[in-house]
Amino acid sequence: MNHLYPIFLKVHELNVLLIGGGFVATEKLEFLLKSSPEAQVTVVSKFFRPEFLEFAEGKETVTLIEDSYHEKYLGGKHIVIAATDDKSVNRQIRGEAKERFLLVNVADTPELCDFYLGGIVTKGNLKIAISTNGKSPTTAKRLRQLLEEVLPDEIDDLLENLNAYRATLKGDFEYKVKAMNEVTEGLVKKEMLDTRH
Repeated sequence: MNHLYPIFLKVHELNVLLIGGGFVATEKLEFLLKSSPEAQVTVVSKFFRPEFLEFAEGKETVTLIEDSYHEKYLGGKHIVIAATDDKSVNRQIRGEAKERFLLVNVADTPELCDFYLGGIVTKGNLKIAISTNGKSPTTAKRLRQLLEEVLPDEIDDLLENLNAYRATLKGDFEYKVKAMNEVTEGLVKKEMLDTRH
């Protein structure tokens, strides 16, 4: 069973520490900034691969520090991503981060992660996160690709219209929920009918 609890973090309001400057760290930074372009990320690494530097170049919210990992870099951080090629260093990072009650992701080591960076589909205001509980990132990637194809770009217009309609509703919370359920139930039924023909 998948016991993960999905949440959507306002990462641009948090401070992220990424340790590593290689291929895996590049992938982690790309993923983070794709989903949250204004994320505040400090990256610490003894060495940065050219691909990493190329991606990070010009990103105002990304700070690069060329140094070995040290516990001092955990200060003022909320989230830590350990992506070095040294498993003992990654374990050290996790241990020291947990002492400070920080959320930690250790690349390619699910048992040391507090959270996973799953597949994400974004269509305007709609964001869908996909998790395979760390079992198959490739499956999450394929599902993401499928949903990106299936969901129309116009779905953002629908969300904006529903939000505007919700703002016009008078009455208590229960009434608003009932009214919105009636509107969206009709949309789902219409979609189901359209797909059958």
